[in-house]
Amino acid sequence: MGLVILGVVVLIGAIAVVVVSLQRNSQGEEDDPLQARLAEFIQRGDVTSLEEIELSQPFAQRVIVPVLNRIGEFSARFTPQKAIQDTARKMELAGNPWPIDAATFLAIRFVLGVVLCGLMIWSFAGSSSWSTTDKAMFIAGGAIGGFWLPQIMLSTRVTRRQKDIRKAMPDALDLLTICVEAGLGFDAAMSKVAEKWETDLSLAFARVIREVQLGKVRRDALKDMSDRLGLPEMTSFVAAIIQSEQLGVSMAKVLRIQADQMRLKRRQYAEEEAHKAPIKMIIPMALLIFPSILIIILTPAVIQIMGSGI
Repeated sequence: MGLVILGVVVLIGAIAVVVVSLQRNSQGEEDDPLQARLAEFIQRGDVTSLEEIELSQPFAQRVIVPVLNRIGEFSARFTPQKAIQDTARKMELAGNPWPIDAATFLAIRFVLGVVLCGLMIWSFAGSSSWSTTDKAMFIAGGAIGGFWLPQIMLSTRVTRRQKDIRKAMPDALDLLTICVEAGLGFDAAMSKVAEKWETDLSLAFARVIREVQLGKVRRDALKDMSDRLGLPEMTSFVAAIIQSEQLGVSMAKVLRIQADQMRLKRRQYAEEEAHKAPIKMIIPMALLIFPSILIIILTPAVIQIMGSGI
């Protein structure tokens, strides 16, 4: 049992280190980390070879990411296209937190399930104190847990990102309204929102601005943004903006109405979360607080009963 616990802890720690390193590399590095490193050496005036530049990159970027990409390329041949599309959609809703594609993510799920299953089999190989049923349950649990752990992490990121965007929308729409009423165009107002904050919503607005500058129609860019975020509030906001452009309605008035509605929805969402708090408190109260109270109350009585010899 000690080997099982130790193996699971080590494996989870290794997974956490890999995920953190991949996330840091995806956030801190440029689109082409090799070019960024080469530009850094050129600015410093160091004369070095391409091999030394590649070796100067982080270990995750040199080893882990290429291995994961190779696994993803191999597994894409045998993975159903529908599963890849669904995973790609979910990773897009999460904001693509890791520098891997959908096929690689699916391959990681299978590999992690096999690794945990193999670890459980190796742990129980020389043990005779466990029954066959218990061993089978632990092995199956390791395989299922390893397969679903990345999916749970991805779903958690999707929920957290959508929650942050929902919280930021009323303030962003207020700033959009103020900028439009001050005489700025809608694109310039979105640029102001993108400059003011460093949130997922501001990054989404910044992407819309870049797409419009590259030639995409603003209506299509806004629709694509609502699809990437997957929020009903954003879908209604984009529909209102597109309808105001088509009908010639005042943009400032539409934005003011949308900001009020978003603020009302945020208040309703906060009230809903507050009503869920008592239900969520039942589990820690039943498992932690009530047993402690019972121990404190009943221990003196039990001691007296044992001392009286009854």
